[in-house]
Amino acid sequence: MEFKTATTEEIKKFESDKRDELRGLRFSASGSKNRNVKLARSLRRDIARSLTELTARGNELVSAAE
Repeated sequence: MEFKTATTEEIKKFESDKRDELRGLRFSASGSKNRNVKLARSLRRDIARSLTELTARGNELVSAAE
């Protein structure tokens, strides 16, 4: 996903979806072996990227108001 061109709502939905996917992965991993061991890491990084973009947009709004 390209965060620079996405709307704030799209980024929030993306983050929510990735959090749900990560939660499901954690619960399913306890009972069986996971084939893709890097998936959890990838999901955490996607969540971090989305939160970073949301924070940057919030900081832009604050600096523009001053």
